[in-house]
Amino acid sequence: MCTAISYKTQDHYFGRNLDLEYSYHETVTITPRNYPFHFRKMGDKPNHYALIGMAYVEEGYPLYYDATNEKGLSMAGLNFPENAYYPKEVEGKDNVAPFEFIPWILCQCTTVKEARVLLDRMNLCDINYSERLPLSPLHWIISDKEESITVESVKEGLKVYDNPVGVLTNNPTFDIQLFNLNNYMSLSTEPPVNNFCKDLDLKTYSRGMGALGLPGDLSSMSRFVKVTFTKMNSLSGPSEDESVGQFFHLLTSVEQQRGCVHMGEGKYEITIYSSCCNTDKGIYYYTTYGNRQITAVDMHKVDLDKETLYNYDLIKEEQIKRQN
Repeated sequence: MCTAISYKTQDHYFGRNLDLEYSYHETVTITPRNYPFHFRKMGDKPNHYALIGMAYVEEGYPLYYDATNEKGLSMAGLNFPENAYYPKEVEGKDNVAPFEFIPWILCQCTTVKEARVLLDRMNLCDINYSERLPLSPLHWIISDKEESITVESVKEGLKVYDNPVGVLTNNPTFDIQLFNLNNYMSLSTEPPVNNFCKDLDLKTYSRGMGALGLPGDLSSMSRFVKVTFTKMNSLSGPSEDESVGQFFHLLTSVEQQRGCVHMGEGKYEITIYSSCCNTDKGIYYYTTYGNRQITAVDMHKVDLDKETLYNYDLIKEEQIKRQN
């Protein structure tokens, strides 16, 4: 399972936790403007906006998990099992395979508003990348510095939801996740008052009791509530280091620790990586389960007019600064 958030301080930041029990050889991948994208049903795009994000590169093609383009528009795909539905091709629609969805939008859109125009005529169709790599059941968050939307391809059709909290996890569908927040409207960052019974002398005995009832388990619905409460009440300094650090603290509040979610056969779901992209500057930060040090890759420090991908292997070994 996974968690994605959009967050704004002085700049805009976008990122996610990837939570799985296995990993491909994903890399921080920069796709320059002249890398030729070949879409299965929509032809070629030899020229487009440059992208940076996390991808598994197969046969030279970047299968992006999350990405930001040079104009600051961002997307992430998150697991959506048993709800995602991809129909066959539809005549008169833009038939885009789900594995092409992130580059299709980010190659040609600068804002969520522009993405909505493409979504109006889109059909996310049932086309596997290959026999070895069938489609994953996903839904997506698309964000710029002003707004976020959630896109879900379900049996009823392609649903596009306004996402006022800038958060996405997994099941259930986004409309249910958002409605569920009504159950937590009494939570507060302030100490609670005694509404239980005025005749009882009830007192707070700990800090943080205004948030009693905030979920702490690792299920997708609980993570949605937890990270939304944390993000919407988050206070960060304006500097880059403060903002990036705060962003990773938000993701840490819902990370998965090895041993807590057993997937069978001795496998456990973990937070394989966490990412944070400064979408204004094109700097992609990440940590991995085995390396808590923040690592940065700047898309503007490479030649964005090339035709070939730039790939940066993830640093997965812990790096500890020893003071004595």
